[in-house]
Amino acid sequence: MKQLIYSTLLILLFSCTNTSTSKINDNQITRESSIHAFAKATPELKEGRYNVAFLIMDGTYNTELTAPFDIFQHTQYRENIKQMNVFTVANTLDPIRTFEGMYLLPDFDYTASDLPKIDILVVPSAEHHLDTDLEDEIMINFVKEVDENALFMTSHCDGAFVLAKAGVLDHKVSTTFPSDINKMRETFPQLDIRKEVLFVHDGKYITSAGGAKSFEAALYLAEHLYGAEIARSLAGGLVIDWKLEDVPHVIIKQ
Repeated sequence: MKQLIYSTLLILLFSCTNTSTSKINDNQITRESSIHAFAKATPELKEGRYNVAFLIMDGTYNTELTAPFDIFQHTQYRENIKQMNVFTVANTLDPIRTFEGMYLLPDFDYTASDLPKIDILVVPSAEHHLDTDLEDEIMINFVKEVDENALFMTSHCDGAFVLAKAGVLDHKVSTTFPSDINKMRETFPQLDIRKEVLFVHDGKYITSAGGAKSFEAALYLAEHLYGAEIARSLAGGLVIDWKLEDVPHVIIKQ
């Protein structure tokens, strides 16, 4: 009798374990399927807008991504201006993880052939922009290719190292994260890199100190494109007091 009870219990335990494992596997499959399905769903890019691409990768810092993204995305709620389509590009459609631990699903894979035309490229800072990212020839070549036709090339914090490595800041004035000014000067001694400013605009290149001041650099580009009233409106929507004259900056030429 005891043997029968033990056998019955083992059968029930084995059945429950298999059912639980099956549910876990099914949930994992569903989760992975959802991720890949979402990652392959490209955003709607409306005609007649600026296409603004954000170059992201593992280790991207949150603020240098989300600050300009917020400013530019909010142009969609302003009338009588050329609004912006905002989207992310990476070398994959799989999830990437920011330095702070957020997971992001890229909108486009820049190694693919269906990448939309990019009017404005934004290069947020990332964890390895001072070292291994600069050895990524595919990524650096992508930046060079975008530069050929883009209206503006922008960077925040150490994103300037990527632009510099691509050679697009040669003969331009630029800036970067304050504590990395000397490192950038050592790495790219041919460049004119300014300190004690929050952003520099030279030609079609806008480089910023990054961090929370990424908002100011993005608002400057908004003011440059749309005027001070629209820029103040965008700033107000994010509870930011915006006055260009209060922000240390350098404008070389336009």
